[in-house]
Amino acid sequence: MADTVYTWAVVAMDVHTQADGHNNVVFTVHWTCSGVWADTTGSCYGTCGVPAPTNAFTPYSDLTQDQVLNWIWADGVDKAGVEANIAAQIKEKIAPEVQTPPLPWV
Repeated sequence: MADTVYTWAVVAMDVHTQADGHNNVVFTVHWTCSGVWADTTGSCYGTCGVPAPTNAFTPYSDLTQDQVLNWIWADGVDKAGVEANIAAQIKEKIAPEVQTPPLPWV
């Protein structure tokens, strides 16, 4: 589905209120990805643990969605794989490989 438009979003983040001298240190990111092709959609939800900061620390209030999405893609979320799964969902909705037609004698 080459023309599918994918939208990634961070929907929640779990934090340690205090860790390594910092406040609100993110350790789990909850994310969604949705895809739209023509008028057909597919979606996926997941969570991803992120490692504790090592060098640079960004205060929670200064985090951006792009920054956090880059963390999850770097720490185990297969962006291409998720998008391929959504494309398969859309393809299945458009041209289902399995159907349950009505019984011929009814």
